[in-house]
Amino acid sequence: MKIALLGYGKMGKAIEEIAVQRGHEIVLKIDEYNVYDLIKEKMSKASVAIEFTGPHSAYDNVKKTLEFDIPLVCGSTGWLDKMESIKKLCTERKGSFIYASNFSVGVNIFFEVNKKLASLMSAHKDYELQVTEIHHTAKKDAPSGTAITIAEQILENLPRKKSWVNHISDNPEELEIISERTDPAPGTHKVKYSSAIDDIEIIHTAHNRQGFALGAVLAAEYIRDKKGIFSMRDVLNL
Repeated sequence: MKIALLGYGKMGKAIEEIAVQRGHEIVLKIDEYNVYDLIKEKMSKASVAIEFTGPHSAYDNVKKTLEFDIPLVCGSTGWLDKMESIKKLCTERKGSFIYASNFSVGVNIFFEVNKKLASLMSAHKDYELQVTEIHHTAKKDAPSGTAITIAEQILENLPRKKSWVNHISDNPEELEIISERTDPAPGTHKVKYSSAIDDIEIIHTAHNRQGFALGAVLAAEYIRDKKGIFSMRDVLNL
């Protein structure tokens, strides 16, 4: 594939390394110093684009890329209030789009375990639960997109919880997400069910960015010849 990287920070560089190892070519790199290069003439060299920037720029990057009719993989979080308009645009243009709060293969397996565990725990009201996410201090959004995905999966499968909050709560209908920022920490997510008798806990800990980068490249390989809106469940056949 010929790949355009929208975002060339630590994640962008990790994606580049994995992509080149898998025989792909990076034909365009966009960062804060050359945002003016995000134009159709230069983007048209790419067969697929991978976007990892931040809440401030992700929506515009995604919108422009879909308008250029380039298949797009996006991993930026903090902009999802505009997701419906992006899905509408993708459908109108018969485009190709994958969004994931986390592209790690391990995290996406963790998601499936989380949903199953929440379903199993729905009948056991003696257990209180909490979601914890730990990231490096440079992460701009809190809670993490991955933690929000985890929480929303729990809400779908555990009826006694009605909403999530990003703080300690004494409301039994609220699911607590606790966000911690410390260095170095590529990312840890934990779901803990606690009772007076015992605890049940599932944890995913990333050791580096390679898992996220590999998943993003796998998603790009999956989407390059397809039309529609997809997820990592499609990519990994979960």
